[in-house]
Amino acid sequence: MSSILPADDLYPLIELRHSDPHRLLGMHLLDEERALLRVWYPEARALFLKLDLVEKRECSLLEIPSVEREGLFEIVLPREHVEKSRGVFLDYQLEIITQREERITIVDPYSFAPQLGELDLYLFSEGKHAEAYRFLGAHRRVVCGVAGTSFALWAPNAQRVSVVGDFNHWDGRFHPMRRLGSSGVWEIFLPKVAPGAHYKYELRGPHGDVFLKTDPYAFFAQHDLSTACMVYDLNDYVWNDHDWMKKRFCSDCYRQPLSIYEVHLGSWRRVPEENNRPLSYRELAEKLVDYVLEMGFTHVEFLPVMEHPFEGSWGYQIVNYFAPSSRFGKPDDFRYLVDRLHQAGIGVLLDWVPGHFPRDAHGLWRYDGTALYEHEDPRQGEHQDWGTMIFNYGRKEVRNFLLANALYWLAEYHIDGLRMDAVASMLYLDYSRKEGEWIPNEYGGRENLQAVSFIKECNELCYSRHPGIMMIAEESTSWPQVSKPTYHGGLGFGFKWNMGWMNDSLRYMSRSPIYRKYHQGEVTFSMIYAYHEHFILVLSHDEVTHGKGSLLSKMPEDDWQQFANLRLFLSWMWSHPGKKLLFQGGEFAQRAQWNHQQSLDWHLLQDPSHCGVQRLVRRLNEIYRREAALFLLDDSWEGFQWIDFQDAEQSVWAFLRKAPSSVLASQGERYRDLLVIVHATPLPRYHYRLGVPFAGSYDLLLNSDDAFFGGSDFNKTRSFSSEPIGAHGLPFSLLLDLPPLSTLYLYLPEKASS
Repeated sequence: MSSILPADDLYPLIELRHSDPHRLLGMHLLDEERALLRVWYPEARALFLKLDLVEKRECSLLEIPSVEREGLFEIVLPREHVEKSRGVFLDYQLEIITQREERITIVDPYSFAPQLGELDLYLFSEGKHAEAYRFLGAHRRVVCGVAGTSFALWAPNAQRVSVVGDFNHWDGRFHPMRRLGSSGVWEIFLPKVAPGAHYKYELRGPHGDVFLKTDPYAFFAQHDLSTACMVYDLNDYVWNDHDWMKKRFCSDCYRQPLSIYEVHLGSWRRVPEENNRPLSYRELAEKLVDYVLEMGFTHVEFLPVMEHPFEGSWGYQIVNYFAPSSRFGKPDDFRYLVDRLHQAGIGVLLDWVPGHFPRDAHGLWRYDGTALYEHEDPRQGEHQDWGTMIFNYGRKEVRNFLLANALYWLAEYHIDGLRMDAVASMLYLDYSRKEGEWIPNEYGGRENLQAVSFIKECNELCYSRHPGIMMIAEESTSWPQVSKPTYHGGLGFGFKWNMGWMNDSLRYMSRSPIYRKYHQGEVTFSMIYAYHEHFILVLSHDEVTHGKGSLLSKMPEDDWQQFANLRLFLSWMWSHPGKKLLFQGGEFAQRAQWNHQQSLDWHLLQDPSHCGVQRLVRRLNEIYRREAALFLLDDSWEGFQWIDFQDAEQSVWAFLRKAPSSVLASQGERYRDLLVIVHATPLPRYHYRLGVPFAGSYDLLLNSDDAFFGGSDFNKTRSFSSEPIGAHGLPFSLLLDLPPLSTLYLYLPEKASS
């Protein structure tokens, strides 16, 4: 028997080059009296049609003849034996006898109409589909009473795309997909494929090469060498963080304390007795939540949890942007962790990496055999330093992929904010490039105008759809108005990491105290620009790796001075204008440089010095969350006043942090401003006179040299009375003995709000 297919359909079909197999396979009307069923099933020895006759409702088993091409079967049926409803021929199944004499029954996947609507395809092609992840990728569906999974993929330059998985022997001949017009989107509905099924896409590129790729929109994926995606249903989890989400909706993050604990899930804590494995999401939901509560941090920020193949990248080279890493559990397990943090009153931030992606063969790189997500020209499309590819922000579908991804984490995982990684690398076309290695923009400049446009749109979308969240930029240059609204000409972020403060302060603190007097400008310079942006002061993971050592090891001199310097430094940081971020281990003075393959050295807490630093950080968070002077006016000079920054000879500086009396008075609250004194040498300063604005008693709130924190307990005085002697341009002064390497917080005399 010969197929009735013309050669220009037959050969592309059997050679797996056809872009619309649904037009040829399945049930089709030939004319008013006849219908044709055509099945392509490699390795089938015999094929039978199980047909429920419409009128008689009886089952008929008809053998379908094989045509001259092995695996291709055709049968012509009388019209009255079939029924067509909503584009789907109903009530038939296929019974297959394989070459190995196995007998299986399937529902014909080529009997179903497209599951994607024209509006979805149009919005996606225009880059305006905010929820593209709801139709692209793998989704459990029930179609005409048949349960299965709908697959959809954007691969416009592929000749052919097949779904392969553990349900079809990973054989691309079984389930080739159809291309939907000019959209570049391929789709198929596979009956009986259920959550948990492993799959990939097999693509035939424009030049005929065949390769396997991950699903860019997969919700769950393996992280080992198998790198398969897994069908996952996100509709089953029941959230219990309603109070948190309601509160977040009307919150003002600029007028609240923000103390962030930065966490790498794989190394925060491990289980040495179980082959040193990391904790699961569920285990972290107990141990991490309790610890963050105990330490008083307001938020945690996770290094990227999106699936990535190389653990040494810490998550910054992402392959599966929509999938939490399976290293620690399932997607709903990660949701449970977020849920538990929210129920405990702790916010959750995620690092997000829209700037670049790795060259792993199964990933986004040359996805359909062409530079699809990246630029073709390496001067635009590749980071030479990192060996990664740069997203093509000018391509609407790529832009849509990233925009939908940002919104996905906020909507589906209740994430409270995204820290956009490596923003500087996105903003500048010549980032880390020599002359001749980059292409200027249309105006001849170095700014990546497409990336700037993308960043603005992303921030606008995230804030408009999810009020109360935070968009944070890791931006290391002087690009203006990073954290200002787009309608004021800014990039639209809520906050910017203060990389300048981090670099200057660490440089200063790493100097031997005898040389610090020559570098007082490294202490004061940050106040020149402190209110240009909404800043977060950071001591991040970047500063404790790649040979940089731990925070403790950066401190100079002997062991005692290292701890004293670190206590001084952290206390100074918590009093400086700006929100706070501290990477894991810094809160108890981890000695070794961070190693992503090992747990933090929790045993160090048996040492009084390490335990003292942890106590200090806990106390700093307690004070910070309670004292309005330390957070309410982080973005205004109104909340800060220098007392003295010129005593470089003795390495002392002092300032006031002030609460906004007008705001607190309207709430019927009382407030107290704070005096902060920092002394950065190991020599006690006896009878040090410091000007103060008011007469009265200045009560001690914090002394980083306190014995409780591991200090020398040099000065145990708890209250200091002013004298009517002017100093530093102020009418009164204090005479006090400054402890070595210390930071002091003192209450100003109590006064009623006016």
